[in-house]
Amino acid sequence: MDEENKETVVLGIISRGASKFDKICQESNIEPKNLESILQKLENSGLIKIDEKKGWLGTKIEINPTEDGYKEFEHQLRILQEKWNQLENSYKSGNKQELEQKLKEEKSVLPSMMMFGIIDMMMFSMMFSMIGTSMGSFIPTEDMGGMDDGANDMEGSDTGDDGGFDIDIGF
Repeated sequence: MDEENKETVVLGIISRGASKFDKICQESNIEPKNLESILQKLENSGLIKIDEKKGWLGTKIEINPTEDGYKEFEHQLRILQEKWNQLENSYKSGNKQELEQKLKEEKSVLPSMMMFGIIDMMMFSMMFSMIGTSMGSFIPTEDMGGMDDGANDMEGSDTGDDGGFDIDIGF
């Protein structure tokens, strides 16, 4: 993911309510050092503000979007939606070459589209099927961070497969 898309992702996460550094870092899947520089850029641009609040347990830092930050994020979402609509239209037209070209052009924004729920995953997978390739050839694994949230999260469930049978006969 390129730097501009990382800024959009971070701004989006903040606009959607995450105000703590750790939470933003976790949701964005960006290294803390890189996240710091992105937050600095966003603050310098006037898109976020960093508030220090004093409490019983010490100073608490909250990161919040400014009005301009909300507007910029909404603008970026509209741009991503337009790009998705163009991809969708290319798929529906049946032109493989055009679709493949557009996917290559939009390669850097695909993870952002996924993160913000713009992509219809069924249509997206059919696009890759149409051009005869896999999603992995367009989106690096590290950029698919939010795609499998909870997929293997079976905490507290008793679904272990020990190869045997578990029969409850009611005694």
